[in-house]
Amino acid sequence: MTAVGIDAIEIWTGKLTLNLPETFAPVKGEDPAKYTKGLGLETSSFPDVYEDIVTMGANAAKRLMDRRGLTPDDIGRIDVATESAFDNSKPVSTYIAGCLEQTYEGDFRHANKGERKFACVAGTQSIDDAYNWIKAGRNRGRAALVIATDTALYARGDPGEATQGAGAVAMLIDEEPSVVELSTEQGYGSMDETDFLKPNQQFPSVDGKRSMQVYLARMREALEDYESVAGRTKVEDFEYIPFHTPFPGMVRKAGLLGYRHMIRDTEKEDELADRIGRQPREADFDSWDDYEEAIRAYMDDLKETDEYREWYGRVIDPTLSLARRVGNWYTGSVHVARTSALKHAYETGKAMTGKQLLVGSYGSGAQAEIHAETVREGWRDEIEALNVDEQLAGRYDLDFEEYEQVHDAHNHEKDVELEEFTQPANEFVFTGWGRMNERKYEYVE
Repeated sequence: MTAVGIDAIEIWTGKLTLNLPETFAPVKGEDPAKYTKGLGLETSSFPDVYEDIVTMGANAAKRLMDRRGLTPDDIGRIDVATESAFDNSKPVSTYIAGCLEQTYEGDFRHANKGERKFACVAGTQSIDDAYNWIKAGRNRGRAALVIATDTALYARGDPGEATQGAGAVAMLIDEEPSVVELSTEQGYGSMDETDFLKPNQQFPSVDGKRSMQVYLARMREALEDYESVAGRTKVEDFEYIPFHTPFPGMVRKAGLLGYRHMIRDTEKEDELADRIGRQPREADFDSWDDYEEAIRAYMDDLKETDEYREWYGRVIDPTLSLARRVGNWYTGSVHVARTSALKHAYETGKAMTGKQLLVGSYGSGAQAEIHAETVREGWRDEIEALNVDEQLAGRYDLDFEEYEQVHDAHNHEKDVELEEFTQPANEFVFTGWGRMNERKYEYVE
């Protein structure tokens, strides 16, 4: 059976950065540790005034295509996942294709183009669509370009303001992939929820506490559903487990929940029982409240064990290193986490070919998806080619007043004139508005 998966990855981060402990926290009158230890964030990425979801997505895609020597004829579909779209009819993929056609001979006239929306899980859903298209034999030997691109802004003063971010991840989905092969088995957890939404508005309405609960509940359901077709998961099965990462602090909770689930009724639970007892079973309690209280106490003890700390430090923490520096990229978040994990493996000389990842994607509203990925032989060359460290180091460091100006410049309800903070070079830029209020783009040498 032909393997299908991610053949190449590129990342494009916004060119501006906000330092949360040093710049944001003092103005807010808050302890910097609230951000660094609580949320797990150091800095956020923001788009300069000439950047948006189209430029970031097109720039990531162009770098991927140039590096792999691809032309438009090699691409049979372009799927964009975003929850920052500015048009309710025309998909962002058409804008990105139009940008790319400025720099290549030929065009994407015969490529299928679409846009996926289901909050942050849409990037993974777009990969699923491309996977199914190839597996069905409808690709005519061509690959799919999947681009997750978002500007995650919150209203100023909103509790989510510290988790903002902006960037794009471009991925090539193809047969015999170089990076990871996708598993056939998938698991889902999905319900109609109101934890985070944008009802015809730019900035989201968020119930933070509810969103955390829904995230964990849907992840648990997706894992159980995945196990129903793939078999029981074990802590030793996966080299890394990248989760959707709105902020690293949420992943700490998901990691603990996953670990508790995977050691249940195993020798590992037996080994820990002498110190922290066995996991509470619902049947042993007279009420749900008593059961939940016992579970919370058990998990408080579990997270302090050496076994859990070693596992978390090896399997989960490496997936968060980029998120700490860029914030939340919505649809790109879990794909940043995967890249972060593989980057860590590359930098530490870890052998990864044939090893497995368990990927946990989530989108508010709400749906989680879990699937496995097997690392392929060419992964190291792909990760070595990334220049994300160079991009991060080159970002312009905003002071708080400049941050407010940039936030206003990207607020659709405000008309703000602001000079760019950085100089574009060899990239696509937003240049203004067309006759039908469409956004216009050019490639700048």
